[in-house]
Amino acid sequence: MQVTTNSKLSYTEGTQPPPLYLAWTMWGVGAFFYLMGFYLRVAPAVLADTLMIDFGITATALGNFSAFYFYSYALMQIPTGILADSWGPRRLLAWGGLAAGCGTLLFALAPTITWAYLGRLLIGGSVAVAFVGLLKLASHWIVPQQFALVAGVTTLVGVIGAVLAGVPLQLLVAVVGWRMVMVVSAGLLFAIGVIIWFIVRDDPRQKGYASYAANDTSTGTPSLGQALGSVREVFRYRNARLLFLIPGGIVGPVLTFSGLWGVPFLTTHYHLSNTAAAALCTTLLVAWAVAGPIFGALSDKVGRRKPLYVLGCGWLVIGWSTLIFVPSLPLWLLTMLIVVTGAASGCMIISFSYIKESTPPRYAGTAVGIENMGVMLGPMLLQPGVGWVLDHLWDGHLAGGLRVYNLQAYQVGFTLMLTWTILAFILIVFTQETHCRQLVEA
Repeated sequence: MQVTTNSKLSYTEGTQPPPLYLAWTMWGVGAFFYLMGFYLRVAPAVLADTLMIDFGITATALGNFSAFYFYSYALMQIPTGILADSWGPRRLLAWGGLAAGCGTLLFALAPTITWAYLGRLLIGGSVAVAFVGLLKLASHWIVPQQFALVAGVTTLVGVIGAVLAGVPLQLLVAVVGWRMVMVVSAGLLFAIGVIIWFIVRDDPRQKGYASYAANDTSTGTPSLGQALGSVREVFRYRNARLLFLIPGGIVGPVLTFSGLWGVPFLTTHYHLSNTAAAALCTTLLVAWAVAGPIFGALSDKVGRRKPLYVLGCGWLVIGWSTLIFVPSLPLWLLTMLIVVTGAASGCMIISFSYIKESTPPRYAGTAVGIENMGVMLGPMLLQPGVGWVLDHLWDGHLAGGLRVYNLQAYQVGFTLMLTWTILAFILIVFTQETHCRQLVEA
């Protein structure tokens, strides 16, 4: 063993890698924060009618409310990647949990929609650190050959949070009200932040084990010039530029449908109950979550990134086209279509390994942050975009004080989703295969 010190931490470096239970514990503790972040991400789908009545808002305002999460989330991705490389994930995840708790409490107590916007903005910016922080932890604690699998499992954990924001959240809100549920959620986030601070460590060397990122020499907080330089360096690579634009066309439709507009669409045009519609939207998310690790593991096994990604995007074009433009599908066929479309969306998880391998290792956190920013551009733009279209095409029909939108309005709005999906399919064809090998700088 040898004792090593740098400006960031001191540790005793061992020769053996960390045991699996310890490695996955480090990741798992942080994963609870990601679960809560995803739960808060899609909660507006179940709360939509309640929020529109309580705050007296339209579909455009509701779309903006949901998108405020993504505004700050997307803006935080590149800073998060840079800070993950310099500060380390432990501090990011711990402080992120505490800040998310504050945002959730502000939302729970909001007297007007403006305060709710602010709470949502703080939540999004805070939980923005979760995914990148978890992947940064994984790059130190877990064998590199399992990186795509870890990214997929991380998404699976997140979607478990989305499942909790479906029928379980709806039942809880019916019993105690949405404000009390959000107060309890805030308390859980405060607890998670404290637990991460005391349990998680950035690197196995802090526990006396060998690190899988021994060559990671990032130290200190970069200057603004250095940070911008890191971003410019990542965007020098063609794959990085393409992969920044592609995932929004996959995740955007999933979260726009399941996270906001799917429930009112299904209740209005398929005459499903709120519970049944929420269950179908949750099914879409579950299929996406389960398929993510499968796509990641298959990609690792075959040693290719591009073919599976092309296959997934191709099916998504077919799946969303059918769902949008073929009305009155039988319930069994609608359910099957939602399952397969959700599963095909799991191809997106390949993006993180793809961009990591396409850029130099020293920019790993920055590259993943840029990729996650691209992911969030989809729901950030599509959720309010669909809401704007719905309000623009509203025919004046009201039911129970709520606006009811006709099928044509939904079809035009959802065409925004489909257009980005088609663009993603085209762009992925022009990426360069990495063969699952990390780029080595000359």
